[in-house]
Amino acid sequence: MSFTTEDIQAGQILLVDKPLDWTSFNTVNKIKWKLKREFKLKKIKVGHAGTLDPKATGLLVICTGKATKKIPQIQDAPKEYWAEIKIGVQTESYDTEKPEIFPQDISNITSLHIQTTLDQFIGEIDQKPPIFSALKVDGKRAYDLARAGECVEIKSRKTTIFYINRIEVNLPYVSFYVGCSKGTYIRSLAHDIGQNLNVGAYLTQLRRTRIGDYSVHEASAIYLENNYRFGETEGE
Repeated sequence: MSFTTEDIQAGQILLVDKPLDWTSFNTVNKIKWKLKREFKLKKIKVGHAGTLDPKATGLLVICTGKATKKIPQIQDAPKEYWAEIKIGVQTESYDTEKPEIFPQDISNITSLHIQTTLDQFIGEIDQKPPIFSALKVDGKRAYDLARAGECVEIKSRKTTIFYINRIEVNLPYVSFYVGCSKGTYIRSLAHDIGQNLNVGAYLTQLRRTRIGDYSVHEASAIYLENNYRFGETEGE
């Protein structure tokens, strides 16, 4: 597949496999810079349809030009992730950003315990987003307040887990695929699973595999075919 300048300006949906430790904002800026350079554009509107945490990889849907009008519709679509959690320990951020705390004995935890616990989360649930998140509290990003050592209170909200399947248990690690509604925090899901097991848990790896009808497998093909080397060090 190849694009013309007119294609980009008219609006395109680009499926990107976001690298580890990149923010979604940084990824958009890199792509915007590359599009402007390659297509000799002075101005181009570029946005993404659903944030991925820096510690997550996988599908990031990028919209250009008039296609940015489709962003709300894409954001509302169901999501699928592959997640790996580590049980028997926790972190303040619910992922690998912060060091491990509160180690617990997991010798009594079995695969049956884990399966039964995961089943309890399927359906509509109350979930409290992590304090290390981009949500705004009193006009400020929650993660900015948390990193500054301030007390952050975030209210729980309704979200839906459609399925948890393809579970693999290799203690202390457990991995699975999860289908969920817009606004679900897999970090919070990992934390809550650990609380239900009474031994704690946190998210060690996260990869978004699908948004609605868009798959990360398609992202890999477009990434290679168009030779967009997003991992290179380039100007913003």
